[in-house]
Amino acid sequence: MESVNPSVGWGVLHLFYVVDRERAEEQPQAAKVVLDAVAALERDGHQALLFAVLGHKADLGVMVLGPDLARLQLFQTELAAAPLQLVDSYLSLTELSEYTSTEGDERARLHNEEGLTDDAEIEARLVVWRDRIAHYQEQRLHPKLPLKKTICFYPMAKRREADANWYALSFENRKRIMGGHARVGRTYAGRVLQLITGSVGLDDWEWGVTLLADDPVAIKDIVYEMRFDEASARYAEFGPFVTGLLLEPGEALARVGLSG
Repeated sequence: MESVNPSVGWGVLHLFYVVDRERAEEQPQAAKVVLDAVAALERDGHQALLFAVLGHKADLGVMVLGPDLARLQLFQTELAAAPLQLVDSYLSLTELSEYTSTEGDERARLHNEEGLTDDAEIEARLVVWRDRIAHYQEQRLHPKLPLKKTICFYPMAKRREADANWYALSFENRKRIMGGHARVGRTYAGRVLQLITGSVGLDDWEWGVTLLADDPVAIKDIVYEMRFDEASARYAEFGPFVTGLLLEPGEALARVGLSG
């Protein structure tokens, strides 16, 4: 199997299944089929998160990510051998935001907001900033996702309406608006892990948003607060939300009724 590796970032595939109860009864080792596929995927340098979905949209959610799209597709095929019916999916790629602050932005901020004028002091602060931004970029492109207690996924896009066309705005204006959006998100650091992945040209929406948190209230709060930000209130459209209990793979399968 020839690899398909994005030149930037990793592939991210969200899969949503309902359990075929009749097949599950006839396949007492159903969970082993999935667990073996997960183990093989992770041996190949990819990550899989399994979650028991709350509500009617699915029984089981699976989020897989890693460097090779062909390997993710093979994993999806392997799961077809289990008594699972695929009811929805979403494909995206990890990416860096084009609105991330540059070194020039940070230098200007140190001068304008903190009043620093000494070149040596500014350079010392920039050394710390470069390390922090390098870590941030690595986590955006090649994330190692923790096993929090809850997970929420939804797709979104920017509006193109006549009086609210995101793509008609200048880059400077879009960056200013997204800067305010990011400031809200940073207030949830440590409570909510946010992974924004790009799907323009790959799936029906433009981005996928995955939120991980131990407290589901934190997920509700961050989405609610961001709705009042200009980037969301004026320019964002949201797809369906899917929320689940993020668990060790064996426990997630047992929760949805797969044994073995």
